[in-house]
Amino acid sequence: MENEIILQKLNRIEKYICGLKNILNVEELCEYTGFKKSFIYKLVHEAKIPYSKPNGKMLFFEKKKIDEWLLQNSHKPESEIKMDAFRYKKTR
Repeated sequence: MENEIILQKLNRIEKYICGLKNILNVEELCEYTGFKKSFIYKLVHEAKIPYSKPNGKMLFFEKKKIDEWLLQNSHKPESEIKMDAFRYKKTR
């Protein structure tokens, strides 16, 4: 029981430390996004995700660019769309 508590706390610390990093490797990106390694490699192969490969082998990802990429196709909630339509109608 005590070992499980310690492992849970270590996992939380690991995730916190990963959240502080600006540059992530593939494993850290998996933890950060919840994507599987194979999916990340597929995204890299198809050039759909921003990455860097400085030494020709290892992949690195800038967290800021990943965040922007993850949020690039965001959709407004219905309430915000209605408010935009109301404002538009009011100004016309």
